[in-house]
Amino acid sequence: MRKLLLLFVVANIFAHVAGAQSGRKLPPAPPPSPPSSATITREQDDLPAPARSTSRAELDFLPENVLSRELQTLRRESFRLTDYKGKIVVLNIWASWCGPCRRETPEMEEMSHKYAPRGVEFIGLTAENPATDAQRVQAFVRDSKVSYRIGWVDRATAVALMNGRNVIPQTFVIKGNGEIVGHLVGYGPSSAARLRALIDRALTGDNAEQ
Repeated sequence: MRKLLLLFVVANIFAHVAGAQSGRKLPPAPPPSPPSSATITREQDDLPAPARSTSRAELDFLPENVLSRELQTLRRESFRLTDYKGKIVVLNIWASWCGPCRRETPEMEEMSHKYAPRGVEFIGLTAENPATDAQRVQAFVRDSKVSYRIGWVDRATAVALMNGRNVIPQTFVIKGNGEIVGHLVGYGPSSAARLRALIDRALTGDNAEQ
């Protein structure tokens, strides 16, 4: 009886192996959906953890200390957002390690050329560390042929702008007086169209909700 049982078990094992070798396979798992944003961690950019608050009211105007803060470009040139008084500014917070940011960059570059004749300035502020990540950022900017201004966002500026939303990319459309026309968080298929609508609204002075 034991021999018959053993033969039965062995026969089942061989039948299972033969079935696997004959090409029968389990259907592959569906690929994961690409993320629409990347979470910033303290290890990645030394930013503090997001504030523990359920209130995330949108900023209507940039704080004066953000407008007047001295920022640094990749070429170590200094500038302030007040330098763009009278112009529409598209301010993008991003990082070269952020997949959604990398996919968004070509659209930003294309729009920067389209809107330049109308006085719209694009600025990208990376949340990376200039002491350790400069070469990586410069390589990405060079390979992506980014022509608009790229700089570094310091901790205080990032915290003030992101307002508790500790993810990137984030994009702000800002009037010359510091008024924030719109704020986009993350990146998706409709992001470019939404950004164009915000820029057009800023240019025409239409403050109606989109």
